[in-house]
Amino acid sequence: MPLNNRKPARNDLYQDIQYIRKDIVFGDNGKVIQVGTLPAHAVIMKAISGVNVSTVFNAATTNALKIGTAADDDLFGTDLALGVAGLIPLDEAVSEYVAVDTEITATVALSGTAATTGVGQIIIAYCTRN
Repeated sequence: MPLNNRKPARNDLYQDIQYIRKDIVFGDNGKVIQVGTLPAHAVIMKAISGVNVSTVFNAATTNALKIGTAADDDLFGTDLALGVAGLIPLDEAVSEYVAVDTEITATVALSGTAATTGVGQIIIAYCTRN
């Protein structure tokens, strides 16, 4: 039987770091993106979570990303820089523990002259309760 079969929130039942990942592009500007659901009692590994910018976003004024939940869209990441290549880690000083299944969302915010490039990968690494 494959891991995570019919589970709404991913938990492979092993003691390892798990992750959810979602690709983004410059065309996602203004959209609320559903990244995935963390299982209850998960702890986000903040230092290795965030957005990896593989192709720099090039809007003229603002190239940013918020990562959070439906209730607080920038709970974990506020204005993460999409105009710089590399891994941009989560930047909010909040508890990384989620008590219940928690849907992670992200919002791309580009402004100024329209972007013509931009590719990234949102990565949320987490561990589950034993």
